[in-house]
Amino acid sequence: MAILALDQGTSGSKAIVVDEDGVHAVVENSIHPQYLPGGAVEQDPEELYNSVIEAGKEAVKQAGKPIEGIALANQGETVLAWDPETGKPLTPCIVWQDKRASAVTDRLTEHADRIHELTALVLDPYFTAPKLTWIRENLTTEGVVTTTDTWIIYRLTGEFVTDTSTASRSLILDVDKVEWSDELLEIFDLQNEKLPRLVASDEIVGTTTEFGGEIPVGGLIVDQQAALLAENCLTRGEGKCTYGTGAFLFVNLGDQAHRFETGLTTSVAWTLRGATSYCVDGQVYTAASAVRWMNDMGIIDTASDLDKITAADSAGVICGPSFAGLAAPWWRPDTGAFLTGMRLATGKAEIARAILEGISAQIAELEGLIADEVGQKLERLKVDGGLTRSRVFMQIQSDLIQAPIDTYPSAHATALGAAAAMRLALNPELTLEEGPFAWEPEVTYEPQITAEEADAFRKRWVAAVEANMEF
Repeated sequence: MAILALDQGTSGSKAIVVDEDGVHAVVENSIHPQYLPGGAVEQDPEELYNSVIEAGKEAVKQAGKPIEGIALANQGETVLAWDPETGKPLTPCIVWQDKRASAVTDRLTEHADRIHELTALVLDPYFTAPKLTWIRENLTTEGVVTTTDTWIIYRLTGEFVTDTSTASRSLILDVDKVEWSDELLEIFDLQNEKLPRLVASDEIVGTTTEFGGEIPVGGLIVDQQAALLAENCLTRGEGKCTYGTGAFLFVNLGDQAHRFETGLTTSVAWTLRGATSYCVDGQVYTAASAVRWMNDMGIIDTASDLDKITAADSAGVICGPSFAGLAAPWWRPDTGAFLTGMRLATGKAEIARAILEGISAQIAELEGLIADEVGQKLERLKVDGGLTRSRVFMQIQSDLIQAPIDTYPSAHATALGAAAAMRLALNPELTLEEGPFAWEPEVTYEPQITAEEADAFRKRWVAAVEANMEF
């Protein structure tokens, strides 16, 4: 059974064709977000849509296999207004990074606690509803305002839907009831909006002829949750970390939407087989971007040099690679990066080691924060993303979280997670555990230092971070 899985992201759209024998085609098309004054980030809707369709058609052509289902993973909080009669966009796509809706969140601060109570999120322009309100107040009152997945699916199938994991990132979903909330809609002045029907990730929502023949469409899921599914993090306490520009730690919370008072957020992981699971996420704003900084500064020539140059010991050098600020538990976007403890003997190798330790330490602090609040430590961590190719970095990460690390063997975790959801949609007899494609870790790392040594380093690192925040 071949599935066309579409992964629509911030800077591009990927299409893969996959079945039980493996991935048969991969096509990626770039799109070009515009970074504008005032914190604006926009995408051309037609460029975005065409990148999906063209990638999908080319992947089907390259694979040369009959396609039995089409799945879609989406970037989560990017929105637009569009005409529900024609499907034509009425505004640019307002990207999840766009900050203009801060004017909306600033005036709603008195509702922040209630919003957190109902959604398990924080009031922030990152999420969907503030951007929807901003569009209505500043761009247009015509048509409908939705996330991009709803618009793409409408143009493919004529159906007006979104899945529960995407909806849970909106600030207008009651996360416990998994229903749109009238109270939240009123807070954001969206009570008169037409909202898409909520669907499960293993639901077939319609059909399309866009890729040849009439093919079922389903497997709808937001990007990071798709990777969580692909990596078999199916039960409470199982987690994955994706290392990209930033790093994203997601841990399955089971059937309870835990409220965190530290700024960590809880979302729907997925609704599958009639049950909703939840997950917690923590962010590190700078991961691969810190490696790019090393490249720009001449510390390394390419990312592949990391394992060649990095010292076995940082010789007392500590780095907080917070070039874009710090997220939980500090929530200090104003804090910059730092290096401390350098001596005349300090060289590139020690600095490289300190930066990798700094990225790993932030993940370790997030893991500890989650473990303390939910009462369960990670038994092992599954990881994906470009930086997992660095054996030195992965060993440091395993040492600091004091747990084994399994590296995911594919660069297509998000698309494969969407494909897993579609497999479940097409095969009602499959159990949840049978949805994701089988995989074995490319490499497994075990801690090579003691828990006491890891704890001592983390305490030194946190002390350095907090000292830096005083300046």
